[in-house]
Amino acid sequence: MSRRPAPAHDAPAYDAPAYDAPAYDAPAYDAPAYDVLVLGEVLVEIHAGTTLREATDGTPARISYSGDALNAAAAAAAAGARTALLAVVGDDELSTPLLRRATELGVDVAHVRRAPHPNGAYLLSADTDGDRAFVYWRTRSAGSTLAPAHVDSWRELLTRCGALVTSGIAGALSPSSRAAVLAAAHLVHGAGGHLTYDPNFRSRLTGRAEARELLARIAPLTGLLKTSCPADALALVDTADPHTAAARFRALGARTVAVTAGADRLLLDDGTRTAYHPVPVNPAPVDATGAGDCFTGTTTARLVLGDTLADAVAYGTAAASLSVSGHGGTGHVPAFTDTAALAAAHRARA
Repeated sequence: MSRRPAPAHDAPAYDAPAYDAPAYDAPAYDAPAYDVLVLGEVLVEIHAGTTLREATDGTPARISYSGDALNAAAAAAAAGARTALLAVVGDDELSTPLLRRATELGVDVAHVRRAPHPNGAYLLSADTDGDRAFVYWRTRSAGSTLAPAHVDSWRELLTRCGALVTSGIAGALSPSSRAAVLAAAHLVHGAGGHLTYDPNFRSRLTGRAEARELLARIAPLTGLLKTSCPADALALVDTADPHTAAARFRALGARTVAVTAGADRLLLDDGTRTAYHPVPVNPAPVDATGAGDCFTGTTTARLVLGDTLADAVAYGTAAASLSVSGHGGTGHVPAFTDTAALAAAHRARA
């Protein structure tokens, strides 16, 4: 994928609210050019052995690591992209295994920052339908300290990357993280890179007005906006119809919009054609957590690596389908050989 020329005009200014964050010096070396950078939140994931409403004293659980940024980064790396995580993690005992897990998934964590706060965490149960009613602990988390000062320390990385993936979750964690998301998006767009954005609306994390305002400012910078219908669409563009949602997101300035509309179909609107793309069916789903992030990371990676939009989306939907075979956001990150084989088989059947 060729990089776009930088725009002739100045990027729109953003209002950076007051925050307390350490200043970082820019690296004194030539920053490597990554295919994909993922900016956002990583979380400790606690997987309950029963539905949350039935959890009792003694209910077994297992720890893993997730968060939409880690999920997307793992998928991008698995799809063949040189991928790095841009995030802030805590100083608690779980930070070491968290970063070790990211490294095992093929994600470069050399640029991750530390903060004297605990890592965010969430509790979930097995979920085959993408239910978003999880229990989160995020107040004063390390991830919420993400700020423009961090983005400035990553400036060379952001201006040399092929693509940046970020989301409305990262933008909703705190005023400083919102400013950081906007600053990073402007840097990548201004340098001619590709931006993928997922609004990922969470009513327990942000209000509709705030999410819409962030969307309006970031949509014009995006090469791909991935969203869901009806969840995101109802909250952000007042419709439960995927076609109408895609049109309204594009009217905000997004170049291409991918709308997940249930487990078995995805609507793609690139401005010249709007069509449904059937999603390969996983015959034995275990947990749909992170499937949308897997689509986003895989599709973005394949676009940067030179695939057509149609091929990249086919790989993205195949990877997302395979990902639901594991528990949690990174329970099963499919190898690209498996993703490509399923995409090819699905096309042959279609």
